[in-house]
Amino acid sequence: MHSNETKESKVRQEDPVDSAVVSQLGLMKDMAVEELGWDTDVDEDFRQSVMDLIDSDMVEESNGAVDVVILWLRKDDGDVMDLLIDALTDLGPAGYLWVMTPKIGRLGHVGHSDLSEGVLAAGLTLTNSIPVSQDWAAHKVVRPKVR
Repeated sequence: MHSNETKESKVRQEDPVDSAVVSQLGLMKDMAVEELGWDTDVDEDFRQSVMDLIDSDMVEESNGAVDVVILWLRKDDGDVMDLLIDALTDLGPAGYLWVMTPKIGRLGHVGHSDLSEGVLAAGLTLTNSIPVSQDWAAHKVVRPKVR
């Protein structure tokens, strides 16, 4: 029995993207999801899990409002505030962003203070962060609620 538990643990560790994690992003079938900042270092398994969940490809350039923007962001990509403001261009009024950053210790890691400052300077709110794969974390960014 102990050997079965060890095998199951190894399988879970080798599974690069857990579908339960991707489901925490709040994405649903037929949502329009725009992807910005794609490069060869992104997690392709994560991307595929997102596309499986929305049952569509992610949009590279939108012709209209999208529900969600996934922004892959690395330390050397530029000013966080500017990139966030650019990401808002196609985002619908009720939409939100998931900013994907390399985890601590990974090439291109964006420090939490840099991300927080950029979000605040862009007039946005950082709500929560979740690890989505071995190398990437997702940070939910929303427009502040109007009262």
